[in-house]
Amino acid sequence: MAKDIEIRNLYKIFGKHPERHLEAVKNGLSKAELNDKHNHVLGLNNINITMPGGKITVVMGLSGSGKSTLIRHINRLIEPSAGEVLYDGADICSMNGSSLRDFRRHKTAMVFQKFGLLPHRTVLENSVYGLDIQGIPRKDSLEKGRYWLNRVGLDGYEDNYPNQLSGGMQQRVGLARALTNDADILLMDEAYSALDPLIRVDMQTMLLDLQQELQKTVVFITHDLDEALRLGDHIAILKDGEMVQQGNGQSIIQHPADEYVSDFVRDVNRGRVLQATTVMEPVIPAPESISVLETDTLENIARDMTDANETTARVVDEDGKPVGSIGIESLVAAMVTPAVHDAEEPEPSATVEAQPEKKIA
Repeated sequence: MAKDIEIRNLYKIFGKHPERHLEAVKNGLSKAELNDKHNHVLGLNNINITMPGGKITVVMGLSGSGKSTLIRHINRLIEPSAGEVLYDGADICSMNGSSLRDFRRHKTAMVFQKFGLLPHRTVLENSVYGLDIQGIPRKDSLEKGRYWLNRVGLDGYEDNYPNQLSGGMQQRVGLARALTNDADILLMDEAYSALDPLIRVDMQTMLLDLQQELQKTVVFITHDLDEALRLGDHIAILKDGEMVQQGNGQSIIQHPADEYVSDFVRDVNRGRVLQATTVMEPVIPAPESISVLETDTLENIARDMTDANETTARVVDEDGKPVGSIGIESLVAAMVTPAVHDAEEPEPSATVEAQPEKKIA
């Protein structure tokens, strides 16, 4: 069974003497003050997050927010200034050299933004590089490499070199290499950011399809909210090294924690993200009403209601049991009303007034 990654009270200060300023940061010294007064950079400030085992956790934020710094603490490519990163009962931050090497080789695999392929090795040889380091017999490693190259759609390209492949194909090799290791944890640092939009969507779909089968513990870094909402079971948003909000996509879109998060979600197509559970009412409508799943998006529900010429739908769970209802007025309002954080009030023009119920022509 996949294990959670527990990050507790994690700090990272970059500079010559981070230990001298740790206590001041814990007492409230800001990132700007640390840089201006002491010429040190605050990378992470008291990060606490549980990354669920077998799920995809997306860490997002603008450039300089600390997201890449955070993912590199999971396999300790960066040494923490303070805190713990726990996996399967062990603190990665306190592992000795031997234990850390074993953890990196057998428990984690990483997919990079710039692919990170070795230009002098073929596609197949790149895919088995991690197994070569582990000392796996060549016959076994090549068999695994061919299997995963086939799974990511690169059957027939085993003998090509990276410079003979497109960017999307090179990223598939990087993914195959990570999967060939059969590691528990898959770390993906801006893995799709360098790809063209259509290829990027294709790679997202591939990851979701594979994840449904493999149930890896995936940590995915991105600055793209649409990508985060499509991939993330759990989303964490960073700003200036601090965690400003975490939760599922539904909660973040409906209840942004502050103006920073509000700016991220303002232009999201809410109808494609929000689900029936976010706006349904507990009232159970008549049996002849059309039925929609509680996990259906509002956009799909609106299309079904329009096709059926109905203004109310029965919401059912995966077993077909009625759990509530959704009306066209509340559905449309949820789709077009922008989310605001607690300190804001929605603009009057953004609110949809309820109209008398009528059939949709």
